[in-house]
Amino acid sequence: MLLAFDVGNSNIVLGVFKDGNLLTNWRIETDNNKSADEYGMIVNQLFSYEGLKMSDIDDVIISTVVPSVLYTLQHLAMKYFHKRAIVIESGVKTGLIVKYDNPKQVGADRIVNAVAAYQKYGGPLIIIDFGTATTFCAVTENAEYLGGSIAPGLKISSEALFEKTSKLPKVELEEPGHTICKNTIQSMQSGLVYGHMGMVDYIVKRMKKELEDLTPSGTPVKVIATGGLSTMIDEGIDCIDCVDKLLTLEGLEIIYEKNKKTNKPCKGKKGHE
Repeated sequence: MLLAFDVGNSNIVLGVFKDGNLLTNWRIETDNNKSADEYGMIVNQLFSYEGLKMSDIDDVIISTVVPSVLYTLQHLAMKYFHKRAIVIESGVKTGLIVKYDNPKQVGADRIVNAVAAYQKYGGPLIIIDFGTATTFCAVTENAEYLGGSIAPGLKISSEALFEKTSKLPKVELEEPGHTICKNTIQSMQSGLVYGHMGMVDYIVKRMKKELEDLTPSGTPVKVIATGGLSTMIDEGIDCIDCVDKLLTLEGLEIIYEKNKKTNKPCKGKKGHE
C-alpha cells in the first residue's frame, strides 16, 4: 500500500492507496511546530480508526509547498515506515514537459494536479486549485505545462479584511444570495465570494483564449477545479467543467507509479502496527 501526503499551507491531506485505488483519506491541520513523532501518533490513530496497519505501507510519497514540514515527514517515513519517501521535486518523473522559465519554482502541488488532470481528462486544460492561494495552471494537448496565474485564496482575502481594518469582523465564507447587502457581514461575504467568482471567470476566459491559440487541433479547453472551496465557487459560475476534490492525491499515486522502481527501502524492520 501507498501512503500519500499532500502538504498545503493550511492543511495536510493524507491518502492510502492499494493497487492504485484510494482506500481512504483524511485532512489535518498543517503545523510547522509538530515533530515527526507527533505526526506519527496522528497517523497511527487515523490508521487504527480505519482498521489499517502501518506495517502494511510499502511506500510513502510527499508533495509539499511548506519546506519546513518536509524534513519532518521524511523523518516520519523513515522512523515509522522504514521508507525513504519519494518527494515531488526536480528530477522526479511526471510525464509533463515543464515550460516554466525556472521549473524549480513551480509549486509541487501544481505539477501533481496537472499530472492527474492530464491523465484523467486529456488536454488542453486549465486546472484551478482553491487552496490558501487560488492557482490556475495551463497544460497543452501535448502534455506541456505552460504555467498560469496565482491569486490570494478566499480565506487569505477574508483574513486580510479582518486583520487590516478596525471594524470589519471575521465572517463565514458563504454566499449571501445577493450583492446589494444591508449589513456588514453579508456585504463582506458578497465582496469576497462573488468577487472571487468574477476573478475566476475572467482569468479562465483569458487563459482559454491563450490556450486555444496554441491548440492547432481545435480541441476544446477543459477546466478542472479542485480544493476545499471549489464546489462553492463552481455553483456560481459556468466556466468550470468538472470539480475533482481528490485530484492531488490521485496525481501523487500516478507519479508514484512512474518512480517506484527507483525508490530504495531503508534498512530495518517493517513499520509499527
